[in-house]
Amino acid sequence: MNKIILNGVDLSIEDVVKVARNGYGVEIDAGCMRRIAEVRDYMEREWMREDAPAVYGFNTGLGKHKDCKVSIEESDLHQYRTVLSHCGGVGEAAPKEVVRAAMCVRLNAFCRGVSGLRPVVVERLAELLNKGVHPVVPWQGSVGACGDLAPMAHIVSVLIGVPQAEAFYQGERMPAREALKKAGIAPVEFQLKAKDCLALLNGTTMFAGMACLNVHDAERLYKVSEITTALSLEAVRGETRAFDPRIQSVRPYEGQMKAAANVLRLVEGSERVTEDARKVHLDYDVMHPHYQERVQDVYSLRCMPQVQGVCRENLSYIKHLITVEINAATDNPLIFPKGDGHYEFLSGGNFHGEPTGFAMDLLTMSLAEIGNIADRRCFSLCDPTLSYGLPLALASEPIGLNYGYNIICCSTSALASENKTLCFPSVCDNIPTKANQEDHVSMAPWAARKCQLAIRNLEKILGIELLLACRGIFITGEKLGRFKLGKGTAIAYKLLTDRIQFNAEADTYMRDQSKAAIGLVESDELLHAVEAAVGEL
Repeated sequence: MNKIILNGVDLSIEDVVKVARNGYGVEIDAGCMRRIAEVRDYMEREWMREDAPAVYGFNTGLGKHKDCKVSIEESDLHQYRTVLSHCGGVGEAAPKEVVRAAMCVRLNAFCRGVSGLRPVVVERLAELLNKGVHPVVPWQGSVGACGDLAPMAHIVSVLIGVPQAEAFYQGERMPAREALKKAGIAPVEFQLKAKDCLALLNGTTMFAGMACLNVHDAERLYKVSEITTALSLEAVRGETRAFDPRIQSVRPYEGQMKAAANVLRLVEGSERVTEDARKVHLDYDVMHPHYQERVQDVYSLRCMPQVQGVCRENLSYIKHLITVEINAATDNPLIFPKGDGHYEFLSGGNFHGEPTGFAMDLLTMSLAEIGNIADRRCFSLCDPTLSYGLPLALASEPIGLNYGYNIICCSTSALASENKTLCFPSVCDNIPTKANQEDHVSMAPWAARKCQLAIRNLEKILGIELLLACRGIFITGEKLGRFKLGKGTAIAYKLLTDRIQFNAEADTYMRDQSKAAIGLVESDELLHAVEAAVGEL
């Protein structure tokens, strides 16, 4: 098994994706394990006594119960009952990849050596992950204030073998104890000790793990949107001057320059985006009965570098936030050395999900804008007055008898509109909880979940743009077929037309076409094929 070494400082977003999706395991850095053990040894030696000062969650109750003392004798029972009471998640089970990402992020947080839990607990959680025991985690119910208390409690319920807990093992859902036994994790009943429970539950874990997956997926969709833009440009024989590096250089946003350069790379060598191709008159171009120079294209083509560019800039900032978050200790309280051989507990708010909430809200808005502008390109492809003569709705002759692609084009508008409604910022939706002990919450879990919904919608929008742009190129083959496509767009066009057969004479079952096109985007097959031809976008 390939493994990622966790040390609390250099875990990357791509590392989390490898663990979540590609079957990588984890290993805790030996130096980190020593620090975890040193802190715990001190706690056992100095604080595990009845007259120890009150420390939140160590020898006190939680939340508003912070003023209630918990005796050393009752500490084990307190740990167990905390897990039971916090298993309050609702809704469907989170996907396996999200649970694996959460477990990876939590383990990395422990590597900071300030959480105070026992090394054996860290080892058991890593074993759970490495042996493929995936807790059933209802992923609704967290407000992202003390992090993800409810989701993490469900993970911990499997870790300690709560009878009612469930897990997935080798694709089958079963009682947690059965999964532990089948995976060879012993004992199936595991007792938490003072501070173990709160260290496991408290922190920005599930939504930070999900944020890693969202950032990874968004980055690939940014690249796909540049491919579909280039194909739309080919379909309408568009101008490439708007992508000229000189224009970008006088407004030198790195993201804008990158987006424009990628489109030019994709259409490199194209003969369709030339004056010779634009001089060919198409029958449905009623707006231009005689040739005249194309001065400039619609905004959804011409301004793509500016829109896509700022989305790329946003992504750079978002990646910074999430990278910091997954290398942070986010539980409470934390234990720090005083410099004299002793340690002290400090209570703070590192568990608050505001940074991740902001990151995911901003990413959702960026994804929605990429979908908005792609939807407008789809609309233009179906309108002869905007497409310079592509048939109405890209329909076969005779138009009227054949309806064409208007309905599937409407789907992009529906999806883009859904994404707009997902853009309400979660971090602004404060709702005090727990008898006002948590009087300001982040709602970061919902920010991450709705961002994932926006990603799934954008995959479909871009798949439909791929379909429509390729249809526009195909349907004009008789008059424009002699003009070759660009280095990257030719690969994309061939990939789709190898999957579906466009009919030049009659409407066909649209679902077969759209499903195939969307599948190329969802699977990354389109992106991988094009990047193999032109290099990384």
